[in-house]
Amino acid sequence: MGQFNLNRIFNPRYIAVVGASEKKGTIGHALMKNLIDGKFSGQLVPVNPKYQKLHGYGCIKSVSRIDSQIDLVVIATPIDTVPDIVRQCVEKKAGGAIVISAGGKEIGAKGQKIEEKIRKISYEGGLRVLGPNCMGLIRPGGGLNASFASEMPNTGNMAFVSQSGAICSSILDLAFNENIGFSHFVSIGSMLDIDFGDMIDYLGNDPKVKSILLYIESLTNFRKFMSAARSVSRIKPIIVLKSGTSAAGAKAAASHTGAMAGEDAVYDTAFKRAGIVRVNTIEELFDCAELMAKQAHPSGSRLAIITNGGGPGVMATDALAKHGHEPAVLDVDTMDELNAILPPFWSHGNPIDILGDASPDVFSNTLKACLKSKSMDGVLVILAPQALTEPLSVAQGLVDTLKSRKYPVIACWMGGKTIQKAVDHLNQAGIPTYDTPERAVRAFLYMVEYKKNLEMLLEIPPKMIRHIKVDKKKVETLFSKVQVNDFMPEADAKQVLSAYGLPVLESKTAATLSEASRIGKTMGYPLVMKLLSPDISHKTDAGGVLLDLRNDTDVCNAFDRIMSSAHQYKPDARLEGVSIQSYCLNPDFEILMGAKRDPNFGPVILFGMGGIYTEILKDRALGLPPMNRLLARRLMQETKVYQLLKGYRNRLPADMELLEEMIVRLSQLLIDFPQIGELDMNPILIKNSKNMAVDARILISKTDIPTPMHLVISPYPEEYESHLITVEGQPIFIRPVKPEDAPLFTALFKTLSPTTIYYRFFSVLKELSSAMLARFTQIDYDREIALVAIDENLETSQLLGVARIIGDPDGKTGEFAVIVGDTWQGKGIGVRLLEKCLSIAQNRGYIEIHGSVLRENRNMLALGKKLGFDISRDPDTGENRLVIRLEGKN
Repeated sequence: MGQFNLNRIFNPRYIAVVGASEKKGTIGHALMKNLIDGKFSGQLVPVNPKYQKLHGYGCIKSVSRIDSQIDLVVIATPIDTVPDIVRQCVEKKAGGAIVISAGGKEIGAKGQKIEEKIRKISYEGGLRVLGPNCMGLIRPGGGLNASFASEMPNTGNMAFVSQSGAICSSILDLAFNENIGFSHFVSIGSMLDIDFGDMIDYLGNDPKVKSILLYIESLTNFRKFMSAARSVSRIKPIIVLKSGTSAAGAKAAASHTGAMAGEDAVYDTAFKRAGIVRVNTIEELFDCAELMAKQAHPSGSRLAIITNGGGPGVMATDALAKHGHEPAVLDVDTMDELNAILPPFWSHGNPIDILGDASPDVFSNTLKACLKSKSMDGVLVILAPQALTEPLSVAQGLVDTLKSRKYPVIACWMGGKTIQKAVDHLNQAGIPTYDTPERAVRAFLYMVEYKKNLEMLLEIPPKMIRHIKVDKKKVETLFSKVQVNDFMPEADAKQVLSAYGLPVLESKTAATLSEASRIGKTMGYPLVMKLLSPDISHKTDAGGVLLDLRNDTDVCNAFDRIMSSAHQYKPDARLEGVSIQSYCLNPDFEILMGAKRDPNFGPVILFGMGGIYTEILKDRALGLPPMNRLLARRLMQETKVYQLLKGYRNRLPADMELLEEMIVRLSQLLIDFPQIGELDMNPILIKNSKNMAVDARILISKTDIPTPMHLVISPYPEEYESHLITVEGQPIFIRPVKPEDAPLFTALFKTLSPTTIYYRFFSVLKELSSAMLARFTQIDYDREIALVAIDENLETSQLLGVARIIGDPDGKTGEFAVIVGDTWQGKGIGVRLLEKCLSIAQNRGYIEIHGSVLRENRNMLALGKKLGFDISRDPDTGENRLVIRLEGKN
């Protein structure tokens, strides 16, 4: 149900607590006490048939007897009573319910049955449900503590969402100790309805939320999660701790939440693609929580290290080096200033060792010098207890220096009892503190990783060298001949790859020795012979591959040896013969490309080092389709073999652009055919910069999910392409926007008059920034409709106009925008673009589309009137508001 009614849960005016109690030690008592102590300003009603009054409030026997409209119902009764209570909530048109009760799917079939009943009643009635098996939610800024947590945390700008109540309790305990505040604190439980995707969307659209922390054991709606995360991570950092990384851990997660965790490497890939920063331990999550809550995000990895001890400085430097970074290089001005304020024997470099007898003033003055420098992105201040050092005085000086400054400064006060007052002072002042240099550096680098992720999300991919043409019908015919859960014959698998433009080495099949001899004489020598058997996947293990066959005798002997060896390896295997192909002697490189369908994330692309050592070396990287050239290059860069592919000693570099194209073509094949369960091209031989897939195997498996819904990331919607003729007879191509369109947007912007720019952007712009270009071209096709008009007469594409509808998170409303180049205005292009956008929006279930238009923009007002928009004047801004209802519109 998306964002429907979530605001009534997080900003309720009327709360009913079912199972309220005055008996200490019960959840019903804790819920009422927290709501009262938190100073909830709305109406609060306890619900319990046993009492007339509870906590000074009049008690009602059941939800069905409440007269007023209820926003939120908190349920803390046994799970088997919940379906009936939920039914009463639906009848009373409540906004949502928090089901604290445990005993659902995590205990097995009986609990699963109860949850399904709750789900059916709530979904049909439009009631949002948080939980079950959750701790509740807290919104400190709104005085809302609808949980059984021990107490209310401080108000902050960081949201925390956890699937585990125990993790919630631990984070809260840390928050009190480290003076961390929250905007939202949510225990999401078993996610019967409200899931992580819903929460990311909701929190991403709340201006009071600056960052989001998630503890995840499992996901439910994977596509919605990816869509929400890819959208929100561009504007707010999302930090995730995902448990269940090992087989045993995944099993533990299932017993706790009733849902199996997926393969951890695929989660890693998905998080990276969504711009999410993943941490590995609870300690790291705590450290990131503190840094995100208290400090500005660093713009890079250049860290200055101020220390009064050489050892801790070395530890910090080693921690940076471990993650591929070095301390910031001190510029000349900074060196001069440090020489003026520090004793002669300071380290004269970074780490800045200010010596063991450094006074509070020396610490402060050194920090001031670093804050002035433009060659640093953050400062780590390390204090090791020394006889002449007063930790509290140094902390006080540090706080005074940082007053009214937004700069990434973190503190590492090493020690125990002697430094506690100093650490408390730093925490109260909003300076993150860590007990070891390694923890401080690691937390800093996680924030650097977010910055890097953001830059990658905003990067513009280059265009393909050639237009991708495929023979989809041929592949459909080939797949139709294969039984479900069977591997295709190798010859057919190669035909599939060839149909999508992937280079393969031609091979011919022989069922008998005489056929093998004839083929060998025809093809010429040297040759390779490989076993054909649907029951033996790894041919080499069965002695099923023989190389460098130089004559007919070699070919005949090889056939006999392969058949005999395969029969001994697996007597019941079906032996269909052999495949024969040319032998490539001494290739420059061997790589692997392949794919496997993950049960949660759909098809996953694999790239890495190929050949017989693939599984031993495990040099691989994973990616999710759809892919473009930029994503393909990043995928290759994650492997060790990439360094070899760039050229090594006397070996020529591989054709990187061709490799990128191969990955994009493989991606398209996976997009078009959900039935591909596994696909291997191993090895792909590269010699003299030419690529050739030597071996190919494709497993066809059953799937009921049609394309493109089998993907977690919506691909380019080719079905929205169309052609039109302008009023002057000019052919125009209308298609969805692509990430590679950024140069076209820049070129269009340069042709716009200042008036057109002002009408579209409501401000004066001289150029489109890289962030704006990325925002306009790298869209989520699930939640945004963006169409461009291209002049078909020109050899090089020219962008004539753009129209888009940006969907709100509820999936029911959206905002439109249109711009057409000055030369092309008045030719009907804007009308046709927006008309097609509205048609797509209606088919997707949008109810209302709206937009703002300056009153001087008469052309746009005329366009809106022509398409049936209602036009009204906004009394506050003086702008015209255009609204069109799509529901029921023909």
